[in-house]
Amino acid sequence: MSISVHTNQSALVALQNLNKTNDQLASAQNRISTGLKVQGPKDNASVWGIAQSQRADIGALGAVKMSLDRAQSISDVAISAGETISDLLLSMKEKVTAAMDPSLDSVSRTALDADYKSLLRQITQVINDAEFDGANLLDGSLGAGIRFLANADANSFITLSAKGMALGGSIITMGAATSITTATLASTIQGLLSTSIANVNQALGDMGAQARQVEAHNKFVSKLTDTLNSGIGNLVDADLAKESARLQALQVQQQLGAQALSIANQAPQIILSLFKG
Repeated sequence: MSISVHTNQSALVALQNLNKTNDQLASAQNRISTGLKVQGPKDNASVWGIAQSQRADIGALGAVKMSLDRAQSISDVAISAGETISDLLLSMKEKVTAAMDPSLDSVSRTALDADYKSLLRQITQVINDAEFDGANLLDGSLGAGIRFLANADANSFITLSAKGMALGGSIITMGAATSITTATLASTIQGLLSTSIANVNQALGDMGAQARQVEAHNKFVSKLTDTLNSGIGNLVDADLAKESARLQALQVQQQLGAQALSIANQAPQIILSLFKG
């Protein structure tokens, strides 16, 4: 190789290698600082695209979980109200049975009727209060029920059925204006009350089954989200132990490259010795 003051081929090669080492060192430092081996499409377009698609699904599953959390709360409120109504009906049964006693005087019968009507009013109050975030499964305002998101594509749903428990309806058959002021009226109410208790218990069973479905699916969505996050990590997360070792090796290469460039830059000085007298 000829010696020239215009072109120092050794220095050019040393500079190229040093620049390459500097680029690799910068990449290693970025991976260590961010914890990611794929930070953008420039690093690996296909892997980055897959990761972005999974991130979109995770975001959508967040909306699904929010919907299911709301469903769980609405269901819990309705079930709590239904259990209270069932207890009130059992209390009413005691009053109605007592009112069927033909030996009662008018004062006792009036007192029992007042208690019975008070329990009817409490049932109505409980139904009206059984609301969460504007949704009430017991007052008949939701028709057949209400649907909630079940998947990230928003094309599958979980339904909570409405259970209209208003007085005089298909579940609680006693009307708000009924009374037990006579043994005959109490006997009639007794039959309606027995049917109502059975209906309420059946409705609570249905709501409980749907609540378990919502709870189970909500847990599945949480696990699926965790699994997708782990999958993204497998694709784009950096192995920091490996990157640490690589960083130290590159730092040594950088120092050696700088020394090689310094030596190569001194090569033209040899020309001066050729022209000494």
